[in-house]
Amino acid sequence: MSSPATAPPAPSSLPRIVAASLIGTTIEWYDFFLYGSAAALVFNKLFFPDSDPLVGTLLSFLTYAVGFAARPLGALVFGHYGDRLGRKKLLVLSLLMMGGATFGIGLLPTHAVVGTAAPVLLTTLRLVQGFALGGEWGGAVLLVSEHGDARRRGFWASWPQTGAPAGQLLATGVLSLLTAVLSDDAFGSWGWRIPFLLSGVLVVVGLWIRLSVDESPVFQEALAQAEARKAERAAAAEPEKLPLVSVLRHHWRDILVAMGARMAENISYYVITAFILVYATTSAGVSKQTALNAVLIGSAVHFAVIPAWGALSDRIGRRPVYLLGAVGVGAWMFPFFSLTDTGGFGNLVLAVTVGLVLHGAMYAPQAAFFAEMFATRMRYSGASIGAQFASVAAGAPAPLIATALLAGYDSSTPIALYVIAAAVLTVIAVGAAKETRHRDLAEVAGAGAGEPATAPSAADARTV
Repeated sequence: MSSPATAPPAPSSLPRIVAASLIGTTIEWYDFFLYGSAAALVFNKLFFPDSDPLVGTLLSFLTYAVGFAARPLGALVFGHYGDRLGRKKLLVLSLLMMGGATFGIGLLPTHAVVGTAAPVLLTTLRLVQGFALGGEWGGAVLLVSEHGDARRRGFWASWPQTGAPAGQLLATGVLSLLTAVLSDDAFGSWGWRIPFLLSGVLVVVGLWIRLSVDESPVFQEALAQAEARKAERAAAAEPEKLPLVSVLRHHWRDILVAMGARMAENISYYVITAFILVYATTSAGVSKQTALNAVLIGSAVHFAVIPAWGALSDRIGRRPVYLLGAVGVGAWMFPFFSLTDTGGFGNLVLAVTVGLVLHGAMYAPQAAFFAEMFATRMRYSGASIGAQFASVAAGAPAPLIATALLAGYDSSTPIALYVIAAAVLTVIAVGAAKETRHRDLAEVAGAGAGEPATAPSAADARTV
């Protein structure tokens, strides 16, 4: 049965909603990945110049990891208010915060100018970036998921996911162009600031598009029901339960599944795209330009395959596609480093591209999979908490751990085993979940904060 809350939007509106989510997430991921690439290439010299080069890179990646530490806090705050006020308002705020912090990094004085204040300011702005991104992902994928229907939800919800490779593509492309046309001295002196300052222009474009879309009809329906229940509770002198409390009470198993599912996806991505810039240039003797170009090509292919994986998840299910990606990434790690060690550009492109294609099999169905786990009035909180809390243990320390393993063992073997262990955890988590691809989000739209979902949780769900 259909309802106003779940009826598919007009054909002209869904592409606009998808475009608004995609462009916004592209800008936010551009800002976030730009920092990661700069941390691998120049921040060790600009903000930690007194350290050994590899130690300086470790310190640079430590400030990179700080951004991940702020993401769970962003997930809690944005998830709470996103479930109470709506997805659109919080998405606009997250874009402003991320863009402002990135623009500020482009204006920062370096260690040579202000001493130890430079890394402190850098870390502060990185915290703002992480806080904003912690709230961005959940809102962007839910805005699309809640506008679409179950039949093609995996495909449409995968488009905001392409914002990650698109942002990586944009960030790496700008850096690659600058390193190609500028000397090392010019790039280290002032050229690195250009891509950060460009963020200001991108944010204006993103805001203009995001402000043009409507709130999710599923959320509007759930909000109206919640307001009615709130009035009833007020009349009965019953306290209103917060979305965060409700999601931890009714969906804690789903949060654990989401966190486990993120381990291989998150860790493999940052090893393949961020750490590879360090490994290829220090251990394989590849130039910065060559390494950046390989990530650039791989990101372009990654962007193209994500919607295809999303569409496949609509046909055969979220779990089979996700498991294929987790097993594939684990199996690819030893060939990945062997190809990189050859130092050949073609082999490096192959290593990165295959790794990202396999990663896409996890990343594409993730948006719909996580959205289908939670009730509407706690969906922003649940999806964001599951995704972002995992990032603290997964993506945050991944380049740091990989760099430390390289420094300690002078070998890629421990790094490959690290990613394989993450893949095993993801296989266990996704294997313990039930298929959700046929779920109509209207089934859980009636569950307000503090009430159980009308549909079973993902840990207990049956295929409908």
